[in-house]
Amino acid sequence: MRRSLLALAATALMTLASPAHADELSGAGSTFAYPIIWQWAQAYRQAHGTIVGYQSVGSSAGVNRIRDKAVDFGASDKPLKPEELQRLGLGQFPIVFGGVVPVFNIPGVKPGTMRFTGAVLADIYMGKITKWSDPALKALNPDLPLPDSLIAVIHRSDGSGTTFNWVSYLSKASQEWKETLGEGNSVAWPVGSGARGNEGVALEVQRVENSIGYVEFTYVTQAKLAYGLVQNRAGNFIAPSAASFQAAALSVDWKQTRDFYATINDSPAPDAYPIAATTFALMYRAPVSPDRSRTAFAFFAFALGEGSEYASKLGYVPVPEPLVRQVKEYWATAFKSGS
Repeated sequence: MRRSLLALAATALMTLASPAHADELSGAGSTFAYPIIWQWAQAYRQAHGTIVGYQSVGSSAGVNRIRDKAVDFGASDKPLKPEELQRLGLGQFPIVFGGVVPVFNIPGVKPGTMRFTGAVLADIYMGKITKWSDPALKALNPDLPLPDSLIAVIHRSDGSGTTFNWVSYLSKASQEWKETLGEGNSVAWPVGSGARGNEGVALEVQRVENSIGYVEFTYVTQAKLAYGLVQNRAGNFIAPSAASFQAAALSVDWKQTRDFYATINDSPAPDAYPIAATTFALMYRAPVSPDRSRTAFAFFAFALGEGSEYASKLGYVPVPEPLVRQVKEYWATAFKSGS
């Protein structure tokens, strides 16, 4: 399975190196959503013959590339505020839901057995908890064989929507984190070592014993990483799953949002996974190429329709049908070539 992750990373780099031709679509951004966008692209090419090249470069880079008109669409796990969208001439809409998961490599500790709270995760990433044998971790996990070993903290080195959702949650769980490190696609990490992309973090956690990291759930299943349960706002320790991500997504009243600006972490729903996240597509309201823009909307119509089965198979949550209808209404009103 390590080979499959290496192949995924290599494919991402090859995609980055390949310029789009006139009859292709090009996109860039989120590594969180890379597995499903890659799957959609393969299926769409087989069904319609259109090549969709996607550069898995992180949400920050994806926003920069659509801003610079270097791609036909961007993908970001951090929603842009309506004022920023207006300034850039962009619109955004959700394309898939998932979750950011704490993963670790501790000999003898199985997946789904370790319990974390948001406050404990914040203390680990602030360097306040430095050993797996810390009393705070032992109190949550009295029956686990936690070693008296230093915790090797791994974080993202690139601007990342996965990081945004991770630290957005930590800011809600820890007042000290909020006041000292805050939120964003990147923060001034006080401890740990960086790895690029979800792929890089997953590989580094596999490689380093007694490490901890955070990745999108699909990378957990692909690499067979050990993962933890996280306590939600209702006090329940929740496993990452399509059902718990969906509970978080459905707790948002999307009709009350402007340009779908919302985060779904720290949901009050009792069965919601607390670090759930949304990937948003970004496109120009007045496209440089109306034909390519129409093709992009056709691709996303496929993704949100027939493509939902691929999302489910990979462990993501497809956009539910009522929200798909809302997205298509948004296309018709917010974009010049959206109908």
